Amino acid sequence: MSSIITLNDVYRGYKMGQERIMAVNGISLEIEEGEICCLQGPSGSGKSTLLHIMAGLDRPTKGSIKIGNTRIDTLSENQLAVFRQRYIGFVFQSYYLIPTLTAIENVTIPLTFCGVPKKKRLQRAKELLEAVGLKDRMKHKPSELSGGQQQRVSIARAFCNNPKIIFADEPTGNLDTANKYEMMNLMTSLAKENKQTLVVVTHDVEISGFASRVIKIRDGKIEKIENGRDQNDGKMA
Repeated sequence: MSSIITLNDVYRGYKMGQERIMAVNGISLEIEEGEICCLQGPSGSGKSTLLHIMAGLDRPTKGSIKIGNTRIDTLSENQLAVFRQRYIGFVFQSYYLIPTLTAIENVTIPLTFCGVPKKKRLQRAKELLEAVGLKDRMKHKPSELSGGQQQRVSIARAFCNNPKIIFADEPTGNLDTANKYEMMNLMTSLAKENKQTLVVVTHDVEISGFASRVIKIRDGKIEKIENGRDQNDGKMA
């Protein structure tokens, strides 16, 4: 397989008072197309910063990031926004659903930005909400949904425009154990079915069971790279 994400000697520094902190400290990494990859490490290790840089949500202090053949670190903010709309989906720990919109309206948001006609985007959103088990909750607003149901909506939203890459930042952090496994099974199944790349950030060692490769981050550097367990085709009980 060919690489879909390529990082070359990437740094990201922050100034805190008189001190300069290197959240990402000289990382080079390739992630293959269709790979399910886990960035794992303790709190403050730099894993979320690394993911944000990969996704074009943050810019490196030094180094280059390519997605496919595009150097995203050289794009303008407007170019980055368009690129993300077309090629990237996001799942976050805090869901980030719009409280005044229903589940189906929240899922259609990326398609609206991409100019997809209303009928088509509603049909696509309906299909995905059914796929994530929310057939009877499509017209419910976030306040009428449980945490697990809200995360299902955010997963449907991330996949709705069929992006090449899904980035998930601590996607199970607010969920209990049963919902944690259910959400990971759901995301990995959707990604495999559509041959999409999935990059998950977590401090939870159990999540590595869903990955084909685990990148362990510490102090802004890659500590080691391990093969994930990926048991039972990525599913865990």
